[in-house]
Amino acid sequence: MRRWISGVLTVMTLVLSGCATEIEPVETSLFAMNTYMTFTVYGENAQEALDESVELIQTMESRWAVTDDESEIYRGNHSDGRPISVSEETAALISFALDMAEKTKSALDPTIYPVLAAWGFTTDSKQVPSQEQIDALLERVDYSKIQLDGTTLTMPKGMQLDLGAVGKGYTADLVAEVLQTHGVQSALINLGGNIQAVGSRPDGSDWRIGIRAPWGEDNLGVLEISDAAVVTSGGYENYFEDKDGNIYWHILDPSTGYPANSGLQAVTIIGEEGRLCDALSTALFVMGTEQAEAYWRENGGFDMLLVTDENEILLTEGIADKFTLSDGRKEPVQVLVS
Repeated sequence: MRRWISGVLTVMTLVLSGCATEIEPVETSLFAMNTYMTFTVYGENAQEALDESVELIQTMESRWAVTDDESEIYRGNHSDGRPISVSEETAALISFALDMAEKTKSALDPTIYPVLAAWGFTTDSKQVPSQEQIDALLERVDYSKIQLDGTTLTMPKGMQLDLGAVGKGYTADLVAEVLQTHGVQSALINLGGNIQAVGSRPDGSDWRIGIRAPWGEDNLGVLEISDAAVVTSGGYENYFEDKDGNIYWHILDPSTGYPANSGLQAVTIIGEEGRLCDALSTALFVMGTEQAEAYWRENGGFDMLLVTDENEILLTEGIADKFTLSDGRKEPVQVLVS
């Protein structure tokens, strides 16, 4: 069953200073979608907006949780090939995931779940599957076999969807829409590392987002953004080590069924839509440096920060003047120009 823990919603307060009135932020925390979420929202209707946002997140989780036997995704995964009806939001998310799978040539494939489960990344029992097991499960991985007609979903028997690579980003977009509907012009949403900035800080300056150093606890640098999403994917986020010291991480290459060994340690995507950033952070990690750069040049619409296995940082030109290395760091930085 899914789990969620709602944090305490703080009361918005006003601090008077002379003739000026400063509105303090309303903040909340929430455990949902198997991750810890935090919200900082400014505005007269911030509390109402947050209440509605929390309800929205819990609703989406109840529909998309892959282990919740009452969710729409679970019903689809256990439908034995029979068509089922899903909500419009679920249909839109599946449609987006399938579209991104096609655009990335299967570097992102939402049907990878059976292989992911075999590695134990969905449980607490991580292990290295046999080659025979991986080969058999890969026969169930093919996004093109998923049929979606409006809100009717049909999945071949044995295939399973997992929308974890797009769900949080899509949810962040929906939350941002809720906040803006309530007149919120300044907010920072953090859905387990998926950052969504609504507008800029109340004083008009950019939000300052720390980009974590791969395989470390400190920050690689600081990224300044306004009205944008920032999503990072890296092998260090969820991994295990076998008795021989080999490290295996949760981002799998759908073409091999093994952890993607693409020459990248981390991929950060910056763009207007959280769902696109979420999808591309995974897909470009699988692709590797050259294909990621080629995808950016061909498609555009986003910026990226890549950290290679050689600790080189590649930045696209749109964020070159928005990123600053943390004090003491000496990684070489290369700017990619279109």
